[in-house]
Amino acid sequence: MSHELVEFDTDKAHSARMYDYYLGGKDNYPADREAASKVMEAFPETAQAARANREFVHRAARFAARNGVRQFLDIGTGIPTEPNLHNAVQAVDPHCRVVYVDHDPLVLAHARALMIGSEEGRTEYIPSDVRDPEVILGSERFRAVIDLSRPVALNLAAIMHFVTDEEGAYDIVRTYMDAFAPGSYLSITHASSDVNPERLAKVAAVYAQAGMKVALRNKAEVTRFFDGLELVEPGVVPMHRWHPNPDFYIPEERLAWADEAFGIWAAVGVKP
Repeated sequence: MSHELVEFDTDKAHSARMYDYYLGGKDNYPADREAASKVMEAFPETAQAARANREFVHRAARFAARNGVRQFLDIGTGIPTEPNLHNAVQAVDPHCRVVYVDHDPLVLAHARALMIGSEEGRTEYIPSDVRDPEVILGSERFRAVIDLSRPVALNLAAIMHFVTDEEGAYDIVRTYMDAFAPGSYLSITHASSDVNPERLAKVAAVYAQAGMKVALRNKAEVTRFFDGLELVEPGVVPMHRWHPNPDFYIPEERLAWADEAFGIWAAVGVKP
């Protein structure tokens, strides 16, 4: 990996650094903490939701790996926090290869932490934006790691609600999946407009004040991202209900609370 010069604006909040704050990280700045604190005021379970989101990402990635996928594209990676996606999938098969993508320069500054994978596998980092699929898919770094004739698992966790319909959110996802071979997977988590809508609208307003537009979507609108794919059971569900495991267990009597508290839809689809 080349040694790019990294410059970033610490005076404006950024979603990746706010997410780092939610997870208890230290790679954030006063503007990030101020915006994140406003989110947490409106949404006290933000930190729990962020952890539940990471748990879903790892479950979905391991699911794809256990079903034979050995190539992964993670867009909207965020600041490295152990375990990373490559840790999850290389535990299934050390030959797994992962490409990480994020447009926050601070993530690039820490990207070498994402490069430490198994000797048998490979990891790479591309500084780019989810809105630029042609740039990502056509980059030398991507093509050096990913073989498009073989299945790829694409992870879009907590990223597509930052892409509006006007920006072509559905076409963007379709462009990625059209480039991938049959047997490829798509996993998404997405903030809802139909579960706890008043609270999520307040959260979206905080992001908007910080210059980040949020496009909340209902279950049907999130399902639309999987058009042309076969949804893995149980379909589009609250993220903690998708193939839950004992490592991140929410008791039965707390599930309805978590549905309402987190307000995040999640699903996995496979390309036929």
